[in-house]
Amino acid sequence: MTYDVYMHFPVIAIMTLFVGAFLVTLVGKKETARNIIAGAAVLISLTLLALLVKPVFVDGQIIAYWMGNWEPVEGYAIGIAIEIDALSLFFGLLVAIAVALSCFYSFRYIKQDDARGSFFTLYLMLGGGVMGIVLSGDLFNIYVMLEVMTFAAVGLTAFRTWNPNAREAAFKYLVVGSIGSTSALLGTALVYAQCHTLNLAQISAILPGNMNPTMVLAFALLFAGFGCKSFMFPFHPIAADAHGAAPSSVSVLISGVFTKTGVYGIIRVSYFLFRTMGLTSMQTMLVFIGCVSMFVCVTMALNQHDFKRLLAFHSISQIGYILTSLGLCTALGIAGGLYHAINHTLFKGLLFLTAGSVLYATGTTYLEKLGGLARKMPKTTILFLVGAFSISGIPPFNGFYSKWMIYQASFEKAAETGSIGYGLVTVICVVTSVLTLASFVKVGHSVFFGQLRPELENAKDPPLGMRIPMWIMAALCLLTGLFPNIMLDYAIYPATNAVYDTVPYIDAAMGSGYAAEHLLSTTPFVAQLRTFIGAWNPISWLLLFIIVLAAIFFVSVSGKGGRGRALEPDAKHAVFFGGEEAEYSHISGGDLFWGFKHTMRHYLGFMSRVHTGVTNDYVLWGVTALAAIIAYCFAFML
Repeated sequence: MTYDVYMHFPVIAIMTLFVGAFLVTLVGKKETARNIIAGAAVLISLTLLALLVKPVFVDGQIIAYWMGNWEPVEGYAIGIAIEIDALSLFFGLLVAIAVALSCFYSFRYIKQDDARGSFFTLYLMLGGGVMGIVLSGDLFNIYVMLEVMTFAAVGLTAFRTWNPNAREAAFKYLVVGSIGSTSALLGTALVYAQCHTLNLAQISAILPGNMNPTMVLAFALLFAGFGCKSFMFPFHPIAADAHGAAPSSVSVLISGVFTKTGVYGIIRVSYFLFRTMGLTSMQTMLVFIGCVSMFVCVTMALNQHDFKRLLAFHSISQIGYILTSLGLCTALGIAGGLYHAINHTLFKGLLFLTAGSVLYATGTTYLEKLGGLARKMPKTTILFLVGAFSISGIPPFNGFYSKWMIYQASFEKAAETGSIGYGLVTVICVVTSVLTLASFVKVGHSVFFGQLRPELENAKDPPLGMRIPMWIMAALCLLTGLFPNIMLDYAIYPATNAVYDTVPYIDAAMGSGYAAEHLLSTTPFVAQLRTFIGAWNPISWLLLFIIVLAAIFFVSVSGKGGRGRALEPDAKHAVFFGGEEAEYSHISGGDLFWGFKHTMRHYLGFMSRVHTGVTNDYVLWGVTALAAIIAYCFAFML
């Protein structure tokens, strides 16, 4: 296959999703035709990007496609470019995989919804918008796709219009999200006023020599705009409402795909367009925001009583890991952050789909109304455990390896700089991981184990059409943990090199030698990647994991022989209840960590009070954050 053939694949992958959205609208209520069109669109898009793995990841080629054949004239970009390097393809594949699996899950999941025809129109528009962002080489085109993605996400959040919470969540999403959209637009306008171009490659070549207060403001606006889309602290409250109200298959996209556009934008802005602004100051801000997002959101998750809201806060906590690792500004940190981006998409997508399966079977995700579902939904329970082990960083699942890379990157940064602050980052990462495990122990006990409620007797595993996407995600969670070297060699390292070395990207779009002519320095940031501490043998960890599980199973089975005496019903000891019969009580896992929450009661009480749920308050949070970011940039980056 020649370059002249596969150079068209990226734009076809984007347009296939938008054309699919149009065709789905035309077929109306014809369910079979609608499902075929939507399924074909997502599979074609995924296949086209998969065919680019060898030329881009393995061979190191960069694809530059000019819409309408409007190529640069005399060193000036006048057309819209679709440009694919290893970083773009990395995020593009993440998007395509999540969109495809969630789409097939949705066929059965939303079958009973009245407005399911419009669902796939908005769904494919959201997928196309995200795909357009990560594959575009034009700053304004990224903003346009950002708006397409946002409005599609708002519509999907409010999809179940009969639910007042859905309408309210969509409104908050639209209003607070407009802060990010407006910031991104103003930042784009300032960059265009300075550079007189919107092409990313050309901007990155000429901007380093034109840094001034206007460009500092542009950086702050773009950073805040993309940060809002990633739901980093303090933009996180709208994510919890959106996840709780949206269909679970949409939550997969919001968590695993929507937030990644913010991460991608931050990488392009910080490491690509404004890389000479002062990486030290930038990394301090990014690490701080990441650590706060990690800790605040994991503690908020531990305090939740709704399955999907708990997952929503964990989603932002995991984004905090990614932002922190990116802020470390080392090759190992970048690689760890990108690896965790893959893992987050997989295990969080799996967990949201299991939450959707619980809702599908029981009609609720409220922890106090659930329990004992492992007896009725054994397959869903196994899938949940895979996702829970992965997000908690338990080997041999994928979360362990990416978190280990982040731990090591922060530890090495502390050793390199002699700063106790980076040592504290390592501690925060580990504590967050422990609290994450605690949260999922709570969920597991509340939803799948413990006592089975009488009203859940008829619950059962979801249909096969919903289970297959979950099994695929579960398999990927295990495979990306068992074979990390394959992921590193063929995906993570090429994407990491694309972050550090911008010269090939610039020359691919603007012509050979353009970077050398305009850049102050063409020397890439080079750092050693393979400096891992300790040994990682995935097969050994898998065997150890199996042995531990077998031991637990053996102990639990052997204990059923019955040493001791089973407790008798409370009613037989009526004297302790004043002669009245005492009913059996359901022991909920909602307060499983009451001791911890009691110790942290002042902090948790404060966080509960400030998370008022009022849109105006969250707008104030967003505006304050924007002002703080601008002030920080002017104080430390000029």
